[in-house]
Amino acid sequence: MESCIIKSPLGFTKIVGDNDGISEVTILNSQDKETDIIPVELEDCVIQLREYFEGTRTEFDLKINPQGTEFQQKVWKQLEQIPYGETISYLELSKQLGDIKAIRAVANANGKNPLWIIVPCHRVIGSDGSLTGYAGGLSRKQWLLEHESPYKQQSLF
Repeated sequence: MESCIIKSPLGFTKIVGDNDGISEVTILNSQDKETDIIPVELEDCVIQLREYFEGTRTEFDLKINPQGTEFQQKVWKQLEQIPYGETISYLELSKQLGDIKAIRAVANANGKNPLWIIVPCHRVIGSDGSLTGYAGGLSRKQWLLEHESPYKQQSLF
């Protein structure tokens, strides 16, 4: 496995993967040093994440290889179907997966998503519209949703 660390608007981001695909993209809660040389297996991921943060990319075109249970994989696949700039509730996600009673298991799998931003778990919100349950912190979830919003808030000053 190869890894690198890049700087993003939300902090340092660790990327892990190999020829089988990207297996992990996580936000770090520490001050790290950016990787000087990006491994060739991770170059596309770095480029696409930078484009996302610049606002020029709305979909990722990467070979991914997240590690998880069969149920987690099913949830993560469904997360990939949430369009850029849109949100759904945990309840709606459970319904899409065919089991409304699995809402807690779905939320748990969502929280274990190892591919930050690429598999858009940040697009899942509470049924009442609240920002709930985000491993990267609610302030980052809010930033990501605002970044993807078609309705940009303009400053009055």
